[in-house]
Amino acid sequence: MGQEAAGQNPPAEGQTEETQPAKSPPAKDPVPQNKAPKQQAAQNQAPLNQSLITLDSNETIFSFLTALNACGYDQDLTISDATRSNVRAEVQRVLRDSAEAETARVALCEYAQKHVASKDANRNLSQYISLALYVDGPPHFVPRVKEEEMPPDAAAITGFGAVMESFYEKAGLHSIWERHRNDYAAAMRRYHEPLAKMVFDTEIYLKQPSSQYLGRRFTVYLDFMGSPNETDARNYGSNYYVVVFPAPNAPSGEAPASALKMQQIRHTFLHYEMDPLAEKHYSSIKRLEPLLASVKRAPVEEAFKTDISLLVTECLVRAIEIRTSGNKQTAEAIRAQAVDDAVKQGYILTRYFYDAVVAFEKDPAGIRGVYSDFLDKVDLKKEEKAAAEVQFASVASPELVRLSRPEEQRILVTAEKRLAAGDPKGAEQLARTALDRKIGDQGRALFILAEVAVANKNRDGAQENFQKAIAVSKDPTVLGWSHVYLGRILDMKEEREAALAEYRAALTEGEKLPEVKAAAERGLEHSYEPPAKPQ
Repeated sequence: MGQEAAGQNPPAEGQTEETQPAKSPPAKDPVPQNKAPKQQAAQNQAPLNQSLITLDSNETIFSFLTALNACGYDQDLTISDATRSNVRAEVQRVLRDSAEAETARVALCEYAQKHVASKDANRNLSQYISLALYVDGPPHFVPRVKEEEMPPDAAAITGFGAVMESFYEKAGLHSIWERHRNDYAAAMRRYHEPLAKMVFDTEIYLKQPSSQYLGRRFTVYLDFMGSPNETDARNYGSNYYVVVFPAPNAPSGEAPASALKMQQIRHTFLHYEMDPLAEKHYSSIKRLEPLLASVKRAPVEEAFKTDISLLVTECLVRAIEIRTSGNKQTAEAIRAQAVDDAVKQGYILTRYFYDAVVAFEKDPAGIRGVYSDFLDKVDLKKEEKAAAEVQFASVASPELVRLSRPEEQRILVTAEKRLAAGDPKGAEQLARTALDRKIGDQGRALFILAEVAVANKNRDGAQENFQKAIAVSKDPTVLGWSHVYLGRILDMKEEREAALAEYRAALTEGEKLPEVKAAAERGLEHSYEPPAKPQ
């Protein structure tokens, strides 16, 4: 579960269908932003009830993925729904007939080629889905939040929006999108009942309604322009997203749950249900932190080796998934093997939680009522001993959900506040945590460490971290002030020429920042002298 720092929650966009438990009264007509035909909206209605759980299509995601298809993204094209090939063919006709459209495509593809995040085409695609959730809808694709508040993968490609705007217009993507609205409506009808049933069954099993989590949303986006073998899921603050690329219907007209990716959707939904409980009981989870030492040699992702809350939640989610897999006739031996496999991957509390949920099934209390007992009854010594005896597997299945936690979004802001309040030690701890976990702007974290060194009169440590901040940051404020501080340090070391070079660099980097500009100009006029101590 790769951790990503994210800022404000991007609002949903597009044709909305709200998913509710299967036995609830029919919902009122949704108000789709994409203006689907009324007859389609009426056909999409089904018995639903949870306004926080949404089945949706999104023109921005469609536009981004269609553009990437025009740049050579062909992954699993032969097994994709026909809509994908049809859209690609329509785009190609426009490109053949319009030199302006082809010019826009070339510029867009050149940008994409310079920003390849992974040799794996689907993992490379994921960064564009991340960005799509954080930009305004067409035609402008402008980020809604500051760069430092975006997930790192999206922040790295914010320039894509500008080249995308031109391609969107010249290639006539909106018209193509409108022509295929009925295809998307049909896909949502395929997903509606299985999704409603999954929500209903999960809530019944957990004995708690998901609607209790006010201010949180769970959204499933459908799009045809990606590989049907892939699913992209992520958690940004209080919003959970799953992007699914529907496979074609079987000859019978039906699609099995595996083709619909309901298992992956449910995995994300279980995180939607369980993550708030982990946040609420963080002090109880922290008691289990010594278990992290047991998974250092396991093949799980690094986040699970450094955050006990993530590890505990993942173990519980997997235990519930295994316990509820198959049907009553499914052999318990198969489930036991699945538990053993999870433990060998590094999810070392899966067996404990599996036994706990077996007992929970007989308890009238809901998961919310027994959650603290689950944690309190963990025998830490017993689990440490059991983990020490595990022969870990060589590889682990990758975690589906990319997670960012609200406290991680604020970690550097909190570090700055602690430094301003006269707590350099606390600021240093938070900044180092951000660096270790790669949370937020790494240059900003290094800048805070440099400021801590200044506060501690550690001139060499400050100089080193200001230089590191300059090497990795793109933030003009961090860059400008780092050069100013370096100039002052060099002045105090009586290295005036080197100091002048830093002040000039500060002017270049901070030319639009009045305070940085004024400080740099003062440095150029005369050598820096620290303020006199009060008598």
